[in-house]
Amino acid sequence: MKPGIHPDYRLVVFEDSTGGQRWICRSTITTKRSTTWEDGKEYPHVLLEVSNHTHPFYTGSMTIIDTAGRVERFNKRYGRRDRG
Repeated sequence: MKPGIHPDYRLVVFEDSTGGQRWICRSTITTKRSTTWEDGKEYPHVLLEVSNHTHPFYTGSMTIIDTAGRVERFNKRYGRRDRG
């Protein structure tokens, strides 16, 4: 492998902001945040809006997760339409 062309592959703490679950795994993602893990060491920290802990496909619950107001904007623009 050529030196200096690959991203930094390191341990990163991911946190699901909805459910509060945290886990550590290797990643090349860049972030300015950092946090202290259970082992007392400091690692880069990434907040996720949805993960496998809270996604309806994995949890089996059908909840609408709308962080940017997209559903309200759609309903305001098009409204509810009855077919018939």
